[in-house]
Amino acid sequence: MDIKVILFALGVSFLLAVLLGPLFIPLLRRMKFGQEVRSDGPQSHLKKRGTPTMGGIIIMLAFLISFLKFSDRTMEFWVLLTASLGFGLVGFLDDYIKIAFKRSLGLTARQKLAGQLLFSVLVCVMLYRMDHSTALAVPGTGWSFDLGWLYYPFVVLMLFAISNAVNFTDGVDGLLSGTSAVAFAAFTLVALQATEHESAVFSAAMIGAVLGFLVYNAHPAKVFMGDTGSLGIGGGIAAVAILTKTELLFVIIGGVFVIEMVSVILQVGSFKLRGKRIFKMSPIHHHFELSGWSEWKVVTVFWAAGLLLAAVGLALQRAW
Repeated sequence: MDIKVILFALGVSFLLAVLLGPLFIPLLRRMKFGQEVRSDGPQSHLKKRGTPTMGGIIIMLAFLISFLKFSDRTMEFWVLLTASLGFGLVGFLDDYIKIAFKRSLGLTARQKLAGQLLFSVLVCVMLYRMDHSTALAVPGTGWSFDLGWLYYPFVVLMLFAISNAVNFTDGVDGLLSGTSAVAFAAFTLVALQATEHESAVFSAAMIGAVLGFLVYNAHPAKVFMGDTGSLGIGGGIAAVAILTKTELLFVIIGGVFVIEMVSVILQVGSFKLRGKRIFKMSPIHHHFELSGWSEWKVVTVFWAAGLLLAAVGLALQRAW
């Protein structure tokens, strides 16, 4: 596999994101596509109200142009596009409704579920047609087990879980941009090792896009990605893990996203069962903010955790 193609895909998407920022950010501001902020969140976030959102359009466009340029039109190509752009479209509709109706909630839970289910089923149909393996490999071992037809419900659940876990992580300036860049970097190496060309090019293009977006999303953020970006990124990461047959390895490489999602589940479960909260606020990055951490400290610690977990995941994959 030509490493130059991977580097070109990364570089082109980075430059595109950097160039698209000054075009889209003023446009989003003029269209009054400003962020609505939760009133029960950290008080320091109230000043973010009105910051342009839906910046995920920048990420999706930058990665898409680069991916189209440097990829081949294989079935893997269509799986990756369906997962990333499909989930990104659901996020776009959610963002648009929030902004158009000036409310903190966009699509109803049922509507969002239906949209995610539609694109998850399409991914499953393509995986079935390409005779994708239904076995799951246990990271760090030579052991695997075949789920048979149960693999497809597992894929649907995986797409749902990862996209929403990534979505939960988007709550502090630069947090998701940095952690997703780390995860995609790890999966680029995994894809190269597995000779999955499309997944490697896709992951590299995503690295460039989110890092280019980070130029404008770092604290203090000039633009937020919104669900357009976070759901698109989540769908993309899930698709790469599926195609490289590292479905279970995601739990380690994407450990930050898993922790964020688990913190929400524990918080909701504890409150419903005991009437008490475990954290000051969930997802867990808000708990640290309310404990006195600055946004920058939260971001750097979570980036470092993401790097460490990605390194552990890659070590396990190489050992296997």
